[in-house]
Amino acid sequence: MRILHTMLRVGNLEKSIVFYTEVLGMKVLRRRDYSDGKFTLAFVGYQDEVDGSVLELTHNWGVERYDLGEGYGHVAIEVDDAYRACEEVKRRGGKVTREAGPMKHGVTVIAFVEDPDGYKIEFIQKKTTQTC
Repeated sequence: MRILHTMLRVGNLEKSIVFYTEVLGMKVLRRRDYSDGKFTLAFVGYQDEVDGSVLELTHNWGVERYDLGEGYGHVAIEVDDAYRACEEVKRRGGKVTREAGPMKHGVTVIAFVEDPDGYKIEFIQKKTTQTC
């Protein structure tokens, strides 16, 4: 078994695709309109679906906003340098909600950004292994 994707409902599919592709650097892997159901699915990710987990962006036609609720947490993305990743997000017009730095009560460097619908994305800086 493996995790295939995480589904996020989005209010403006085009705006979300721009965020995930142009701000976070993912690729649109596939996209399909379901006119009978009045929704569109777009799958985005860093690698093909056969190689790793992706995000399914679901746009229900006519719905512009969702209440995220209290149960949702975040999507985590490993980055080489969280400080540099935050600067790139800001340069590309994205919103950083927690600047890069060590996590509270730990040493792992993390940061948080927010997509157009308010979903949180955590950057976790890749740990470097030291050899003696």
